[in-house]
Amino acid sequence: MSQTTDAAAPATRSPQEAAHIVAGALLAAVSVATAALAAWPIYRSWQFALLVGVGAGAAAVIAALAQRLRWSGWTVAAALAGVFLVLGVPLAVPSRLGGATDIARGLGELAAGAVVAWKDLVTVELPVGAYRNLLVPAFVVFLVGTCLLLLLSWRSDGWAYAAVPVALGMVSFGLFFGRASVSAPLRLGPLTLYAPVETLLGPTTLLSCLLWLAWRTHDERVRALQRAAVTSGVRISRRPSGADRRRTALGATMVAGALVVAVGIVPYAARGAERDVLRSAVEPEIDLSAAVSPLSEYRSLFAEDRADDVLFTVAATSGLPARIRLATLDAYDGEVFRAGGEGAVDSGRFIRVPSTLDPGPGAPVSARVDVESLGGIWMPTAGRLSSVEFTGSRAAALADRFYYNAAAAAGVQTAGGGLREDDAYVLRGVEPAAPDLAEAVAPGGDTGGVAAPESLRAWVEKHASGTDGPALAGLVALLRDRGYLSHGLSEGDELPSWAQDLPGYTFQPSASGHSLARIDAMFSRLLARETDPRAEASGNYVAAIGDDEQFAVAVALIARELGFPSRVVLGARLSSTGPGAAVCEDGACRASDLSAWTEVQSAGGQWIPIDVTPQFEQPPSLEVTEQRDPEVVTEVRPDTVEEVVPPNPVQEDTGAGDRAADDAGIDLAWLWPVLRGVAIVLLILVLALGPFLIVIGAKASRRRTRRRTGPPAMVIAAGWEEYVDAAVDAGRDAPSTHTRSELAEGFGGDAGVDLAAAADRAVFSRSSQTAQDAEQYWATVDEQRRLLAREGGFWRRLVAAVSLRSFVRHLAPVPGSGPRSAERGRRRVPQPARPMP
Repeated sequence: MSQTTDAAAPATRSPQEAAHIVAGALLAAVSVATAALAAWPIYRSWQFALLVGVGAGAAAVIAALAQRLRWSGWTVAAALAGVFLVLGVPLAVPSRLGGATDIARGLGELAAGAVVAWKDLVTVELPVGAYRNLLVPAFVVFLVGTCLLLLLSWRSDGWAYAAVPVALGMVSFGLFFGRASVSAPLRLGPLTLYAPVETLLGPTTLLSCLLWLAWRTHDERVRALQRAAVTSGVRISRRPSGADRRRTALGATMVAGALVVAVGIVPYAARGAERDVLRSAVEPEIDLSAAVSPLSEYRSLFAEDRADDVLFTVAATSGLPARIRLATLDAYDGEVFRAGGEGAVDSGRFIRVPSTLDPGPGAPVSARVDVESLGGIWMPTAGRLSSVEFTGSRAAALADRFYYNAAAAAGVQTAGGGLREDDAYVLRGVEPAAPDLAEAVAPGGDTGGVAAPESLRAWVEKHASGTDGPALAGLVALLRDRGYLSHGLSEGDELPSWAQDLPGYTFQPSASGHSLARIDAMFSRLLARETDPRAEASGNYVAAIGDDEQFAVAVALIARELGFPSRVVLGARLSSTGPGAAVCEDGACRASDLSAWTEVQSAGGQWIPIDVTPQFEQPPSLEVTEQRDPEVVTEVRPDTVEEVVPPNPVQEDTGAGDRAADDAGIDLAWLWPVLRGVAIVLLILVLALGPFLIVIGAKASRRRTRRRTGPPAMVIAAGWEEYVDAAVDAGRDAPSTHTRSELAEGFGGDAGVDLAAAADRAVFSRSSQTAQDAEQYWATVDEQRRLLAREGGFWRRLVAAVSLRSFVRHLAPVPGSGPRSAERGRRRVPQPARPMP
């Protein structure tokens, strides 16, 4: 960033310096605009647009002052730090604009954000908006990056070329920290452009940097020729030569070809591939599959010492939601229904969320939740979340440790181990409209999970009427009618508190748990009751005793048998959905008010809630029909033992007899994805390394042609040209006016002088040259080429290998071959005055 100049530098700028400033400013403007477009999906808010404008403007002012006043690098860094502190809170932490205390906290979050917000940015769902201090990385990029880009592009030395990596880094911020999916295809009539935004960003950035590099190289060449003309007095033509035009045409053709491949072929070839960004490798910080399932603790909510405890209260600010969701459980292993893990229906994960989310269509809802005795990590939510605003003394900690799963529409809170009394927050979201279950269509296919018990399958097959939603609705209604509500195993001295509000309730014991064995026992009793003649006579088929824990799992398994993906939800109802349904009175949700229900997914992707609470009006009849055990006449026969002689062994080729295996052939389904991935990688490598490989191949072809074409004398002369080309690519100068001996002395080394003498003998003498002489000459040339390549280390060797200087040398016109406005080597000398006539 420092500008090394003399103290006596002129106050006025030269035309060349002004041109550098204009070109650098144009490069910076294009880079800032492209970087802002790349980072827009991360933030997608007006605060980000304001930050880009103000941050880039402040950086431009600092760069202009540094260029004008010749500031040192330390002065520029101090100016950037000052602007960062002054504008950081209003632009990057706008939520802290307020009193002195808030601003002090904002400065702390600003400083912390410069270090840790980069990591936080990949763990928060997009778009992040102005959430906490996540605008700080963007502020650093557009403030420091713009200033550094301008100062580097305005330099006149080799450091100016470092502006290109800075520009690429600014654009890479939005690409690496952005979303894991590309933009939607753009269809223009019959033409489909895949990933249009990414296709625009990449070529625009590369083309702007390439054009700036081409202009900068051309400008330096022109200035070098001007300095040479001033020093030597040689007149320089301002018209482009034929070599210049050929170089321009060659470069334009290569750039056009690369753009065609980048815009037309790469997006089409990679249209089905996944985009890997930084957030793709970041896994959720919590694993709920190892947590205790709240459904397994459901029965404890109805204990005498907890049933009347108020867990939380809900007050509607606008649009009261019908249900409050506490936990969504989508994975069943045959023992416990839990969230996540193997066999999960929802593919989403719990991640940190910004201040706002896109909830999709639905009726808007808003509610304030005050936590009392709930505890635990599961956080009550409503509908599909749009935003959450925490209040109270732990507001900052709660906001920082809140995780949400949009697919499951459930949230968890991990601050300090979970929710505590006096925690409060305001929920805003929507309740999506769900179709009627009787009209739903099953998606079909593999619904995942473990297999249902045989008793459940037999019961479904016996009573199912129709298919899809009507069949499921009928089975659920029948199951609830033939079930009986019970939350406990023993009655105690008096009726439990949860049963005292149920009129005419007769206690029946039931065991807890929702394993496959428990579900199998429930449906086995249903099937046994249906075969009892007394049940048919009385019309009482009630035999399944339990509560929402067992019936929600049973309905979920029934739904999967009919082709519906299903999950179990634990929550509370704020409004009644039918007789016997528990409801939170006046928004106060007690432990005994919590319910479990089942949700099934239709073919359209909507999740439909199904209430599963069994009835309690008609108790089960436990009468057992007295039947005489069947008599089976058994004939007892003595055991007989016979000696069995094994057959003679027959040698067979097991592989030859496996006709099914032969007909199946080799499974090559994996081959196409592998070939496609390899082709995409190779295409990218060809696009990136293709021009360099072409240059290396052209040099190899030129060397082979020189070595094998013509008589020995011509081969030796061509070997000298190969030696000169190698020296030119290594950085040596080879003026076309010099002789071979002069060039060898300029290159240095005795071997070069010997090569020049040998080439002169072969060309000018009449002595015959043999093929062996030519081969020895080329062996010396190859040795000198290797020595020249090893002079500057690995990187210099790499630059020499792809250098085009040796090609440009041959494209230049031969001196004196045509008319020109200035001749090289002709110096200006005083001419005698012509006599007056």
